[in-house]
Amino acid sequence: MIVAPSVDLVCLIVDRSTRGLKIRMDRALSLPARVIVIDLEQAVAIEAEVAWSKGNEAGLKEGARTSLRGLVPSRLATARAAWVRVGGR
Repeated sequence: MIVAPSVDLVCLIVDRSTRGLKIRMDRALSLPARVIVIDLEQAVAIEAEVAWSKGNEAGLKEGARTSLRGLVPSRLATARAAWVRVGGR
């Protein structure tokens, strides 16, 4: 899932490297420069910068990773709320 101002969208992480992620969205969307990717399986928020975008795919430069279990910094409150909304515990 991707969370950013005015964006709350399900996506699929299709590739992962030591430096970043490649995601696929269900539709082409212009993403802001910075987004938060929620890895639902690992209950982690990944702060990321958009490196490139083409159609419904985007490459992201991975930043800080924070667990969404328990308390989170205020900058990740929206991400945690989205994670809980889709069934995170």
